[in-house]
Amino acid sequence: MIRKQVYIERRHEVRLKRLAKQLGRSEAELIRQALDQALEADAILMASDVGAWEREKAFIRKLRAQGPIAGSRRWNRDELYEGEH
Repeated sequence: MIRKQVYIERRHEVRLKRLAKQLGRSEAELIRQALDQALEADAILMASDVGAWEREKAFIRKLRAQGPIAGSRRWNRDELYEGEH
């Protein structure tokens, strides 16, 4: 194992100690478990979204290649906010 030193908020400290005591496990073990869960969830999210992002980028490139659409918009951004002030 590799030793790491991290800073946590007081609320984390309180809850971590309480949970470790309830489960009869060490705080370090709970932290490692939480890291494993977070990293696994991130890996799954990244793997599942890669294809979607590639399709989205291809779609955007296709739209940009078409150039501006003539006469498609007759308003400007400032007009969206008129009367809100």
